[in-house]
Amino acid sequence: MTEMTYAPKRTVARARDLRRAMTLPEVLLWQQIRARRLDGIRFRRQHPIGPYILDFYCEDARLAVEVDGESHSQAEAVEHDNRRTEWLNARGISVLRIPARCFERTGCCVGPYSSAGA
Repeated sequence: MTEMTYAPKRTVARARDLRRAMTLPEVLLWQQIRARRLDGIRFRRQHPIGPYILDFYCEDARLAVEVDGESHSQAEAVEHDNRRTEWLNARGISVLRIPARCFERTGCCVGPYSSAGA
C-alpha cells in the first residue's frame, strides 16, 4: 500500500462509523451519485485516505467532494480544511467543496441548479 492511500486502522474504523451517520446533505448527494448514476462515474463515500476521511471520492478522476456544513465557516475549521486540501493537492487529488445549504432549496446539488456539472 502506498503512502498516499494508506489510512491507519483508526481512520478506517471512523470512516465506517461515518457511513452510518451521514448528514442529510451527504445522504441526498449520495443518492444522486451512488451506483455510477452520474455519467457512469464511481464514487466512494466516507473514504479514508492518509489521516483524512473524504465525504466522497472518485479514484478515476482523483476528485474529493466535500459537503461543508456551517461549522466549516469557523476560522479553525477553515484552517483545517485548507491544510487538508493542500495535503490532498500535493498527492494529485482535487477537492470540490459544496456548501450544505445548496441542498436546502432543491434537495440536490447535482442537476440544473448546480454548477457541479458545468
